[in-house]
Amino acid sequence: MADINPIILAWGSGEDGQLGIGDNEDKEWVCSIKSFESQKVSSVVAGSRNSLAICEDGKLFTWGWNQRGTLGHPPETKTENIPSQVKALANVKIVQAAIGGWHCLAVDDQGRAYAWGGNEYGQCGEEPERKDDITRAVRRDIVIPQRCAPKLSVRQVAAGGTHSVVLTHEGHVWTWGQPWPPGDIKQISTPVRVQGLEKVKLIAVGAFHNLALIEDGILWAWGNNEYGQLGTGDTQPRSQPIPVQGLSGLTLVDIAAGGWHSTALTDEGEVCISLLWFAFVITFPFSRYITVFLSSIMNCLSLF
Repeated sequence: MADINPIILAWGSGEDGQLGIGDNEDKEWVCSIKSFESQKVSSVVAGSRNSLAICEDGKLFTWGWNQRGTLGHPPETKTENIPSQVKALANVKIVQAAIGGWHCLAVDDQGRAYAWGGNEYGQCGEEPERKDDITRAVRRDIVIPQRCAPKLSVRQVAAGGTHSVVLTHEGHVWTWGQPWPPGDIKQISTPVRVQGLEKVKLIAVGAFHNLALIEDGILWAWGNNEYGQLGTGDTQPRSQPIPVQGLSGLTLVDIAAGGWHSTALTDEGEVCISLLWFAFVITFPFSRYITVFLSSIMNCLSLF
């Protein structure tokens, strides 16, 4: 039987061409991306205004908004409403990629990491340009993908709002850029290892918070905690990794971070969510910072 290529689907906001279907219109219904009918796509990533796909042969395609260089295409390209291959990475085999606030990261099969897009906080691994009369960084976009963290053998990349995080083959976590909301902590463009984390097998990054799953099954979190996304039972930020509460006895197999919340999947198919839960009963509002357990996606409805 002949191989059947996966069908890539998209829907929602399309004002910047991020749906990849050939126009810039919003779609309330699922649409297929025709450009991939002849390609074997292994993974897709959706950002707020741009998208990317990795094919089984290692080709990387991007589409959507490019005015900060987020697509990795030449700067004269402002938007792309159909997927286009990133030519600068045509000679390497990309195996995983991530989209941040205004920048993107990718890693190839040799453990080499790449970055492109917005770099005003050093999130692409380059020192931002500065004016002589001020200390504030001047926006410097990296419009063509280039190597980042060249001394590290990278296994996974994750992009935050204004910072970058990578997991190495040794199980260590490294980060650079602006890890918390601008002004809270000094930005860095050179990778710095996150202390206290060993034998990490997965990482996930939200806008300004981070997750790391260790081989022993413990989930660690650090960074901004304004909405309880660290799962610590409060909203205090953490500058160092701290174990997520309420997960003892569970075997986690996957983790993910949204802009302001966190999720984890157990080996029994349960979904755990760390968030600020607002509930309203008649006229009495209350809020709790909790980790919610869902035995199935349908159980999400029981929260509201």
